[in-house]
Amino acid sequence: MIIKGHIWKFGDNIDTDIIIPARYLAHTDPGVLGQHCMEPLVPDFSKKVKKGDIIVAGFNFGCGSSREHAPIAISALGIPIVIARSFARIFYRNAFNKGLALMEADIYNMAKEGDEIEIDVFSGIIKTKDTTVKAKPIPPFMVELIEAGGLMNYLKKKLEERHENL
Repeated sequence: MIIKGHIWKFGDNIDTDIIIPARYLAHTDPGVLGQHCMEPLVPDFSKKVKKGDIIVAGFNFGCGSSREHAPIAISALGIPIVIARSFARIFYRNAFNKGLALMEADIYNMAKEGDEIEIDVFSGIIKTKDTTVKAKPIPPFMVELIEAGGLMNYLKKKLEERHENL
């Protein structure tokens, strides 16, 4: 799976209140959540970001609460993957459960906001205009979750396949 897009950079310790402020947590509509994604840092982020753009961040992306709203808000904008030096563990699992790909890679200093980036999730190869980096690839099972659109869709598909084979 190859993902290409333009880079949006965010620093270290981007918590879930920055990804989606708590005042919007009463909403469950992904479109509404997406409208407020990253609002505290870039108030018009949802209007500027384009489908396929990619977030590159520093350490501890997704720290804070364990809310699933954060990866939903990111995905709602059409962002297919977040690359960071590290992720908060609960955010990491929630993201894959919701179908958002994450890759740990130390590309923050070489990534330039607005530049195009290409990620091969199977091999872990990340290419920017100036550099190629080998990161740890996303495990095959996690890729299956992403391709299915998250854990619930994955399980539904597996149950349907099992039912068809009975």
